[in-house]
Parts: sequence; C-alpha cells; structure tokens
Amino acid sequence: MTASIIKLDTTAEDHHIARMAAVALGLTVLENAIPSPLPGVKPGLANIVTLIVLARYGWRTAAWVSLLRVVAGSLLFGNFLAPGFFLSLSGAICSLLVLAFAQHLPSRWFGPVSHSIYAAFAHITGQMLVVYVWLIPHAGIAWLIPVFASAALVFGAVNGLIAARFMDNAETANDLADEKST
Repeated sequence: MTASIIKLDTTAEDHHIARMAAVALGLTVLENAIPSPLPGVKPGLANIVTLIVLARYGWRTAAWVSLLRVVAGSLLFGNFLAPGFFLSLSGAICSLLVLAFAQHLPSRWFGPVSHSIYAAFAHITGQMLVVYVWLIPHAGIAWLIPVFASAALVFGAVNGLIAARFMDNAETANDLADEKST
C-alpha cells in the first residue's frame, strides 16, 4: 500500500512570509520569557518585524506576518481560542488597520517610529475594547488606560527606533552593494 503525498504549490513570497513570521514568533517567545511587572504590559518585540515588512513589502505581507504570528504563537503557548488569543488578535487587527492608513501619510514627516506608536496605541485600544466588552464589563478598567497608554508610547517609540535602525542598516548595505557592482 502506497501513501500519497500532497504537495502544496508555494511561491517564493510564501516562503518569505513564513520566514518573517518565524522571526516574529521567535521574538514573541523571547518576550514571553521576560517577566512583566504588570499583566498585559509587554514590549511587543514582534512588531519590529511587522514594521520592517510593512516598509519593505507592503501592508498585505505585513498583515500575513502579523496574523500568522498571532495564530502560531497561540498554538505554541496553548492558548488558541482562549481569551489571551482574542486579546492578541484584536490588538493585531487594530494595529494593522491603523498601519493601513498610516503607510499613506507623507514619509517626510511620518516613518517607522510614528507608525509604531500609532500601532501600539491601536493595539492596546483593541485589547481594552475586548476586555471591556467581553471579559470585564466595568468602567473601572478605565483606570488602567494611563498605564497602558504610557507603555504603548514608550514601547512603540523604542520598537519604531529599532525598526528604523534595521531599515537604515539594510539601505546602507544595499547602497554599498550597488557601489561595488558599478
């Protein structure tokens, strides 16, 4: 008896998305190993990858990377379809929606740092909405908004600076390669 092998037709773009999602997932694993002083406050290291992918390959690819990371992370940590999954998913979707608009802002004034801050605020907004609508429908959670907003501002700015630095280094490397080839 022979087993039939099903082979999926994949493209180079599919492989690239999978690699970027794997890098983002690795950062998620690293982030989960770091103790958090407050539940729900995390640096969002995987968003660095999303910002770089957004700048280099566009929103569609960034959306795939981000959503694959959320699903794979929830499967890896055993919280698929648990409240934590929906918090992460709502944050990712809100961030992606904001980035869809932010990428069209003039690049002269807006870049990875501002995009990262907008995305961080959108992420926490999405999570707070899910918490209020589903988990804790009490106005008292509004007292947490300043804490989460402060974390979003700080981590959004830091992640944006890191992403910008990686993008600058990649551009410099590309420029040097172009100079060598001419």
